[in-house]
Amino acid sequence: MKKDYPDEGELVVGTVVKVQNFGAFVALDEYPGREGFIHIAEIATGWVKRIRNHVREKQKIVCKVLNVDRSKNHIDLSLKKVNEHQKRDKIQEWKNSQKSEKLMEMISKNLGKTVEQCYKEFGDDLIKKYGTLYTAFEESAYDPETLKRDGFKGDWLKEFEKTAAENITIQFVEIRGHLTVNSWLPDGANHIRNALIKAEKSDFEDVDIKIKYIGAPKYLISVRAPDYKIAEDQMKKAAERAIDSIKDYKGECELHRKMEE
Repeated sequence: MKKDYPDEGELVVGTVVKVQNFGAFVALDEYPGREGFIHIAEIATGWVKRIRNHVREKQKIVCKVLNVDRSKNHIDLSLKKVNEHQKRDKIQEWKNSQKSEKLMEMISKNLGKTVEQCYKEFGDDLIKKYGTLYTAFEESAYDPETLKRDGFKGDWLKEFEKTAAENITIQFVEIRGHLTVNSWLPDGANHIRNALIKAEKSDFEDVDIKIKYIGAPKYLISVRAPDYKIAEDQMKKAAERAIDSIKDYKGECELHRKMEE
């Protein structure tokens, strides 16, 4: 599944092997045997007085591929065209790739097969289905039945699921906001309580919604979910449930996404 050369515009992880006054040579970690060059003009924005203030030998960096000349085995790179967000995401992607390769080595050993055989038997198909092998491990760790539901089968599945469960930790995020809830009926407190109970009922088993009293009429709402998109969606739906419930009892509810200081 691996390419011989990176594509133009691709972000790559590399290790600086040599720094000179006019630029730096970088070994591409994801493309064994390939080396790229960063001209001093692509090291940083503005004038670079001393190149070693920006890069040094053995440093791990993320670069953008500007040009690839296969006939000359030459790859032009840029360091300044990579922002901090891209750098962070690419490094994490690279680490995930390294980890998934190690896990495949473990699986192949336990199955008594070569890594190449495992990729041919199921690894390549997992990558086609989930985008990356690490994502396949995450999906299996999150729900062992996912791969089966997606049509995968074979004697390797049990070992894959076991390896994923033991080595992959699913990360969760938490967001907060507050609800202002009012009811002007004599028994309004009961209706508010019922509305908040309904709001806490999540659509998913892995999403945890908690509501805590701050001080009338404010209530802290926190949502813990696998990612921010799901968390935001579930917070919105929680508020909608509270709104629908309280409005039947001459009340109102409003979600304030940003917490007040």
